[in-house]
Amino acid sequence: MPLDETDVKILKTLALDSRRSSRQIAKQCSISIGTVLSRIKRMEKEGIIKGYSALLDHEKLGYELTVVSEITVSKGRLLEVENEIARLPNVCCVYDVTGLIDAVIIAKFKNRDELGKFTKRLLSLPYMERTNTHVVLTTVKEDFRII
Repeated sequence: MPLDETDVKILKTLALDSRRSSRQIAKQCSISIGTVLSRIKRMEKEGIIKGYSALLDHEKLGYELTVVSEITVSKGRLLEVENEIARLPNVCCVYDVTGLIDAVIIAKFKNRDELGKFTKRLLSLPYMERTNTHVVLTTVKEDFRII
């Protein structure tokens, strides 16, 4: 089901602060509490809203290194390898991409030792042909709340 303007308003409000009550969302969006509740429930059921979480400052939690790893995988084994990588604890994102590489991984680490172990783990995976890891020097923006 396509989203209408009211759905988008609700999503924007939740994206900014998912701790807001239904009453606060209703007031912010100029709609009834019942409308808020029914629309949120529908969007949860449809998988548009997958869950609720806090925005964390990873650097303050000790994750000082962010890396972007490009990987190349043997033909026909990409999804298998991506699913294995997605289960690794420091991995934030796994993307299939177009171009000369097969996938991009974004991960966070507390120190170089953790990064080194991760890189060796990637290289030890069956069907892994090549990796190319970039260390992020400065994070200008990191926010997936784009609605």
